[in-house]
Amino acid sequence: MNDMTSYLPGIVLAYSVFFLAIVSPGPNILAVIGTSMGAGRRSGLALALGVAAGSFCWALLTVIGLSALIASYAVALKAIKIGGGLYLLWLGYKSFRSAASAQDLEASLRAGTARSPMEHATRGFTVQMTNPKAALAWIAIMSLGLQDGASWWVGASLVAGTSGLSILIHCLYAVAFSTRVVVRVYAKARRTIQASLGALFAFAGLRLLTSRT
Repeated sequence: MNDMTSYLPGIVLAYSVFFLAIVSPGPNILAVIGTSMGAGRRSGLALALGVAAGSFCWALLTVIGLSALIASYAVALKAIKIGGGLYLLWLGYKSFRSAASAQDLEASLRAGTARSPMEHATRGFTVQMTNPKAALAWIAIMSLGLQDGASWWVGASLVAGTSGLSILIHCLYAVAFSTRVVVRVYAKARRTIQASLGALFAFAGLRLLTSRT
């Protein structure tokens, strides 16, 4: 019980950062939004599941890699936390800058909307796996929950939890943005959402940089 209690705050924080990271529109979310608006809900859901599959792969690869690295070189955890903390602070800066911008949400409506669900799913997986910033993001998120000497279930819960959140949020985006009214509502709330993201990214980054474990 004590073992679980010691890891729980880090796991919850990792879930929170991941949740707000995927709520904020990036290449994967914009692909889901654009497909849902241009090709319909079914195509958007297929692409969303492809993105979620990519999230699972990134989560699994990151946890395995970090766990192996920490097990072999405990000192590496400090470098990982510093790098992850700085990256989260940079994400916070980007969110605050986006909140101050007057630019509205933009989602490109791509051509070739007559694709099959499998083709849309493959495209979603490819978008997620080829995002050049994904590795840094996943290292930052997972290092919030992983500690030196962490039990196996900590990594498993991080993979399972983030994968479940990815499926839920991306599919909700696909369903919601197949309706025009949601697009208008989201655009009006964008600045508040981005400012909130900036605050949480900054908090998580500072927590990593000041963590002693």
